[in-house]
Amino acid sequence: MQKLRYFAASKPGAKPGLPGKAVHTEFLRTGRISRHREDWLAEEKRYLTYEEVAERTGRKLEAAGETTHKHINGFHRSIQFPKQIFHKTLENSPHLGYCHVTAAKTNFAKYADVKWAFYIANFFAEVGDADQFFKHIRPNYSRMYFAVAIHPDKETRSMAIDRSIRENGLLFRTHDPKEALKNVLMLGARDAELRKIIAKL
Repeated sequence: MQKLRYFAASKPGAKPGLPGKAVHTEFLRTGRISRHREDWLAEEKRYLTYEEVAERTGRKLEAAGETTHKHINGFHRSIQFPKQIFHKTLENSPHLGYCHVTAAKTNFAKYADVKWAFYIANFFAEVGDADQFFKHIRPNYSRMYFAVAIHPDKETRSMAIDRSIRENGLLFRTHDPKEALKNVLMLGARDAELRKIIAKL
């Protein structure tokens, strides 16, 4: 796969490659040669390192995570989620990444005390297996909201996807923010009455 290259976009309103004034006209009118750099040199493209791109992507993802967390905690005082915001960018495509927003536990169907984590990604994809978490990545969708069942992994001493709930551990996945909000609230609702209210949203 060809390695992607990123460059810094020029300032809004600036036309790359064009000087600000007609230099030769200024000389004919005033008899003076302009010494201003912007009259002579077109701005060159500055290529960004993968680290710079990843940093910019991370800032955007975490800002989206903060906003989303405010929305879900602003619905009802009985449904409050801890703020656990951190992000990860994809190794060979640092303009793509996902942000962990919150984690909690719930009961649903025949499962009790299911631990789960809620994420936002700036692409849409299938959730894959342990070797490749995301498959068939489609960056043309602006966002993907998803939640996965998780459990502590004794070997790595970290949280891992719980594939005993479903094959890929996925509880929901959508590109619609309203549907995502509804699904997260349903997972966080403590009783049937509250779930009925959320279902009508």
